Amino acid sequence: MASPELVSGVSREPRGLRTRVLLQQAALRLMGQGRGFTSLGLREVSREAGIAPAGFYRHFRDMDELGLALVEEGGRALRQLLREARSGLPNDDMIRRSVKIYRDYIAHHRLEMLFIVGERSGGSRVVRDGVRREISHFVTDMAHDLRQLNFLPALSTPALQMVCGLVVNTMLFAASDILDLPPQQPRAEAELIGDFVRQLRVIFLGAQRWRDDIPAAA
Repeated sequence: MASPELVSGVSREPRGLRTRVLLQQAALRLMGQGRGFTSLGLREVSREAGIAPAGFYRHFRDMDELGLALVEEGGRALRQLLREARSGLPNDDMIRRSVKIYRDYIAHHRLEMLFIVGERSGGSRVVRDGVRREISHFVTDMAHDLRQLNFLPALSTPALQMVCGLVVNTMLFAASDILDLPPQQPRAEAELIGDFVRQLRVIFLGAQRWRDDIPAAA
C-alpha cells in the first residue's frame, strides 16, 4: 500500500525518517514565525509535528541535537550541489553557476537558510559549533576542488584555504541579503546577484596576485 502523502516530498521515506523530518520541519515552521531557536521547546515542536513527545526522543536527545541535524543535513546537500557546479567548468562560468545554484537553494530552502544564518551567532553553543564545522567543510571542499582544477596553482595550501574562507564568508553575508530581498522584485535581485558575482571575482583576482612572502601590514 502506498505511503500517505507528507510535506516536502518525503512520503516515500521509511516511517522513522518521516517522523524525523516532520520534527525538523515543525521547528523550522515555528522559527519562520519569528521565533528564535533557543525559545523553542521540545513539547511545542512535537505538538506542531503532530507527534507525542516520547516520539521526539526516538530521534533526538534534545533540541540542540535537532538543530545540529538541520545544520549538518542542509550543509551536506548544499556542498554537494556546489561541488557539482565546480566540476570542470571555466573559471567565470564556475562563479556564475555556483551563485545561481546558491541563490536557487536559498529560494527553495528559505527556512533552513534563515535558521543557519541566524544561528551562526545564535544562543545555542552546540548549534553555533555545528555551523562553524559546516563552514570548515565548505572551505575544505572548495580548496580541494580548486586544487584538482589547477586553479590558483601558485598558492600554498594555507593561502588557498584563506581564499576559500573569504569566499564562504562572502556567501554567508550574501545569504542574509538574498533572504531580505522583497518578493517580486527581479531588478533588485539581479543587482544583488550581480554584486555578489563581482565580489567573488575580486577575491579571485586578488588571489592571483597573492604571494606568501608578502609581509602583512604592521
